[in-house]
Amino acid sequence: MSDVHLDDSPRSVERARAVMRHLDDLPGPLDAVIVTGDIADHGTVEEYEIAREVLTSRHPTVICPGNHDSRAAFRKVLLGQDGDAPVNQVLRLDGLTVVLCDSSIPGRHDGLLAEETLAWLDGVLAESPDVPALVGMHHPAVPLGVPYVDGIRLGEPERLEAVLRRHPRVVAVLAGHAHTAASTWFAGRPLLVAPGVINTALLPAETAERRPLDPSQPPQIALHVLDGDRLTTHFRPVL
Repeated sequence: MSDVHLDDSPRSVERARAVMRHLDDLPGPLDAVIVTGDIADHGTVEEYEIAREVLTSRHPTVICPGNHDSRAAFRKVLLGQDGDAPVNQVLRLDGLTVVLCDSSIPGRHDGLLAEETLAWLDGVLAESPDVPALVGMHHPAVPLGVPYVDGIRLGEPERLEAVLRRHPRVVAVLAGHAHTAASTWFAGRPLLVAPGVINTALLPAETAERRPLDPSQPPQIALHVLDGDRLTTHFRPVL
């Protein structure tokens, strides 16, 4: 899931709650919940306090920041840590490593992976070279055909590609930011973009609006199924 954009409005909170209820009520097994950024809408401590309660799940949960997030407030409230360094996290499951990188740039909406983040990613992947891995971040590394989003995507993606090429067990790259379910290709792997919880972005063929956000669409999520090295993704609305 991605792009929750929690603020003090009942609408944002209820949409996030609906998604979390849906995930917790699933009758079958779910290994983890992955949230790829834009947790808070304005990056305030109060919004993260809401997120800490709303995003609680019975499943292991791993979260990275997006361009609307504040590293310091994110760390303080969600992780109980001080500082404003990149928030990079790893979740090790049975037979899978989930690595989330902080692609946010404080004060800007486009993305970039800092050198320390790329070095950290390289090291984490090298620790378990025989275990399949998912690598995620907020900003997509390639254009998606949504001009408003494409102008603020991940910068210098070739630096990330160089790391991924060294680690063949990375089965896919996950992203958010675009507020639309999308699948494409990057560094020889699937690049899978989670749809938005708060709203849905439209393609130029669907709207003439510069910021093509449709709030009438329901929250949506992506369900990933890993079978060996093959990842299959199903997109679901939460009604």
